[in-house]
Amino acid sequence: MRYQSHEKELYGFETQTTNNRMELIAPIMALQSLKNSCNVILMTDSQYVQKGITQWIFAWKKNNWMTAASKKTPVKNSDLWQKLDLVANQHKVQWQWIRGHRGHIDNERVDRLANRAIDEALMKTRKY
Repeated sequence: MRYQSHEKELYGFETQTTNNRMELIAPIMALQSLKNSCNVILMTDSQYVQKGITQWIFAWKKNNWMTAASKKTPVKNSDLWQKLDLVANQHKVQWQWIRGHRGHIDNERVDRLANRAIDEALMKTRKY
């Protein structure tokens, strides 16, 4: 996270989860960490997150968190989508998708933080 000359790094892990859930948890945690309502540029390399929050979520909400296609299948990760919707609406968020693993300095930094979280998780689960 960056504001003027201030920077803050957030990272973490959860056991028994999926990549998509972690992609959703990241912006939730970032937005929740803001103390005041802000104008935010949130960059993600996840089209799942970017398209979900800017396009798909409107139909999901209209369909009571069921998929638009069948209206019978629950939206995957709806608990996190609902949290993201709640915290995002407390701010003015501009969602920007960036291509991952293409040398974007901030995306590379986030990948290093994700690897740090994985390493720490592995260290906690190893028995010596």
